[in-house]
Amino acid sequence: MDCFQTVSQLKGSTCHAFLLFIAWLFSFQDVVALHNVLEPSHVSSTSELANPPSTGLFEPIEISPAVIPPYPYAGEPLPPMYPTFPTTYEPNLTGRCPVNFSAMSSIMQKTASDCSQPLAPLVGNVICCPQLGSLLHIFQGFYSMKSDKLVLQNTVANDCFSDILSILASRGANHTIPTLCSVTSLNLTGGSCPVKDVVSFEKIVNTSKLLDACSTVDPLKECCRPICQPAIMEAALQISGTQMTFTENKNFVGGSDQVDALNDCKGVVYSYLSSKLSAEAANSAFRILSACKVNKVCPLDFKQPSEVIEACRNVAAPSPSCCSSLNAYIAGVQKQMLITNKQAIICAAVFGSMLRKEGVMTNIYELCDVDLKDFSIQAYGQQGCLLRSLPADVVLDNITGYSFTCDLTDNIAAPWPASSSASSLSLCAPEMSLPALPTSETLKNPGCRGCVLEVLVPIFSIFAVSALLY
Repeated sequence: MDCFQTVSQLKGSTCHAFLLFIAWLFSFQDVVALHNVLEPSHVSSTSELANPPSTGLFEPIEISPAVIPPYPYAGEPLPPMYPTFPTTYEPNLTGRCPVNFSAMSSIMQKTASDCSQPLAPLVGNVICCPQLGSLLHIFQGFYSMKSDKLVLQNTVANDCFSDILSILASRGANHTIPTLCSVTSLNLTGGSCPVKDVVSFEKIVNTSKLLDACSTVDPLKECCRPICQPAIMEAALQISGTQMTFTENKNFVGGSDQVDALNDCKGVVYSYLSSKLSAEAANSAFRILSACKVNKVCPLDFKQPSEVIEACRNVAAPSPSCCSSLNAYIAGVQKQMLITNKQAIICAAVFGSMLRKEGVMTNIYELCDVDLKDFSIQAYGQQGCLLRSLPADVVLDNITGYSFTCDLTDNIAAPWPASSSASSLSLCAPEMSLPALPTSETLKNPGCRGCVLEVLVPIFSIFAVSALLY
């Protein structure tokens, strides 16, 4: 669902649940007061729509800004998922970066929105950092068009990197993104790659083959049947001058210096592609390649689940103590970040494997009603928000502020691993095996779901506070 856009399919009760969730973000103690203010008689008639279907899959729900109450605490920071508008200003630039930033205005604005002040820590892994990396590659491409150099010298890189961050901050981006995304000015220099200019690059690399493979990247095929990624790797190997070999699991083997040189040379290849493609085509290609990478790994940090193991090791039937412990643990995980639907599948398998290694052999996801959406930040009361696996952006408009799209909010069961290892999990057809869609026969145990409510209600107010501290 678009988190803060025009409503089209909700009745008052569902809108009311959304308002209560907003109240939870402010402070759990204020629920009663806000509930009284926002009785149905006070809600604009524009928010009243048809009931959503009770079964089956349906289109994303859109919620009107008309039902979002004004933030009642003037002078205090807004919760990170509340509509906000950036304070923009003129950036203070060094004047020593030889690139016309106005030619990159649209990409800079997209990056600033994707890395916006309230949302960057929540969407960094999936949205902000991939877009920031793409921006830096595209910037190198703009630089090379006039210099014939595919990378920047250290001093110029420092000035340009500073200017990029200043421009992004002036458009509402979070000032912590260099740390959040682990980028520095060295990302613009080519590091230890021995080939850094266009002439040398084109003498070594079959550039026609490279451009044919990466000019248009198919978002549905590239991650499982890659075309552009092998072409980039081949070009990087050629200009790095290193000898590396494949292992049986298709990983490259070489010394640390060789690996560093190869990674630096991949950055040079990206720079060359940026110089030959339009900014929009390059950004689309780079974001898809980033999605292929981030959707292979669970970004969540799972602390040792000692209490879950103790409570759930010997259960074979629904257990209030096991489910309470599991739900409390997952409620803590839900405060970390927004993840994609594919990442949620991997995260569920990784956590399940941790439990199996410690002797929890029963599928406690099924016993305790744990769904894929339970591994991401929660929105709209009990609705988990999973981001789409395809590249997506944070949207900024003059009505809703910052917003993003949630996907897969139905109750798809979390997959319980068949063994204590999650390494065999594949999300590529024909070998992929996804969780089954929910049916009327598999609706969840209401008793355990009631336990979840008791655990999660106070968690929302904790999340609102903790998210503002990072």
